[in-house]
Amino acid sequence: MTRRFRCIASSLALAVTAAMPAGADTAITKLLGQERRGLNAMSQTRVASYLKAPAATLGYTREWLDAQGPAKGGDDWRCLSEALYFEARGETVKGQFAVAEVILNRVDSPRYPNTVCGVIRQGTGQKYACQFTYTCDGRAEVIAEPRAFERVGKIADIMVSGASRPLTDGATHYHTKSVSPGWARSFPRTATIGTHYFYKQPTRLSQN
Repeated sequence: MTRRFRCIASSLALAVTAAMPAGADTAITKLLGQERRGLNAMSQTRVASYLKAPAATLGYTREWLDAQGPAKGGDDWRCLSEALYFEARGETVKGQFAVAEVILNRVDSPRYPNTVCGVIRQGTGQKYACQFTYTCDGRAEVIAEPRAFERVGKIADIMVSGASRPLTDGATHYHTKSVSPGWARSFPRTATIGTHYFYKQPTRLSQN
């Protein structure tokens, strides 16, 4: 965490402490200490989202991403990290952010499950029904490139923490340039990034 966010966390704790009456129970003081440690452990993006402070401008370069601190999180973070690793680790950083946007746009849509893991696993185990190829290609999901996983993990942390999604104009679908799925003929294309085309699902259609 940068000095700016560490100062914000400390200021919050001091403000609450000053508002407490003299002789307040020491348990409250301990709780404030735990809260301060929790804030210090958060990523800058997540602290910014909680405090309504402007998050740092996203950078879509390898250099910018490498400069960010290590990331980890809960189930949604893990599911998104794995999806980015298996679906887009060969893409540019910008392309990986774009794929993350698609997954989160689906989470926000009533047509799809309302969690990251639910979206990614939708249809898994049903023939021709999985939404993301790696979940039903019959191959073991092995993280063989830890450095690549570390990078996409940072992207996942930034995105599940509420970063803006300016790249794909609300896209809910994508495919590589090497294939031409039938649905792409009726879905409006919203962006072309790296090796992927991105599309928004028309309101009048119910297919995935």
